[in-house]
Amino acid sequence: MIIRPIKTRILQPPKDDLLAVIKSVIKKLPEKSILAITSKVVAIGQGQCIPRDQVKFKDQLIISQSDKYLDRKLVPQNAVMHTIKNNLFIPSSGIDESNANNYYIIWPKNPAKTSYEIWKFLRKNYKTKKFGVIITDSHTIPLRRGVTGISLGYFGFEPIKNYVGTRDLFGRKLKITQANYVDSLATSAVLIMGEGKESTPMSLITDIPFIKFINHKYIAKTKYSTLEIEEKTDLYYPLLSSVAWKKGKSGKK
Repeated sequence: MIIRPIKTRILQPPKDDLLAVIKSVIKKLPEKSILAITSKVVAIGQGQCIPRDQVKFKDQLIISQSDKYLDRKLVPQNAVMHTIKNNLFIPSSGIDESNANNYYIIWPKNPAKTSYEIWKFLRKNYKTKKFGVIITDSHTIPLRRGVTGISLGYFGFEPIKNYVGTRDLFGRKLKITQANYVDSLATSAVLIMGEGKESTPMSLITDIPFIKFINHKYIAKTKYSTLEIEEKTDLYYPLLSSVAWKKGKSGKK
């Protein structure tokens, strides 16, 4: 697998032309490649930016964008508000202040649909038939410092491989093993794109023979081949259900 960061000009909040930037920096989109794009520039392309001086209390903005949230007082040093948004456990509803030029940048609208719209744009402009798109973000892992990558939306390939029912090297039947391709690819892409002033908000992933490309929305064939897990059936539900979540506003005005 090869990951190449793509340097661009700075996309300016509150709104900039992401698709024009893509056309200016990508001259060819190889077959069986995946374009990873950080959610921040996707959000800027949609105008999902709020001037900081118009927000009196950031916590209220976080609540307005969350499905569920925890009061800041429950977090050590009151560091963040933990939230669940779009079936993801993420601090602060994913709202970003870094590289934002005095704006709060919120998540892109409907990341799954937006991934498809970017995929359609690329297919039309580059005539590539088999390729994928991932919208990425950074997130934290419990009991580890630093951030890694995660996918918010994707299109053009199967995001997961189900090993349930197959056998391991010693003939033991696997019962719960699945390989999460899309988040693993997002993690690799985010690592290459960086977290500071690199100005590489996209990366092109090539030489990935284990990925099955498709030109339609991914539909899981079994319960074991879904990417998302319902909260009450998740292995971590005992932890998620042991705290006093409050209902957010899910980004709806």
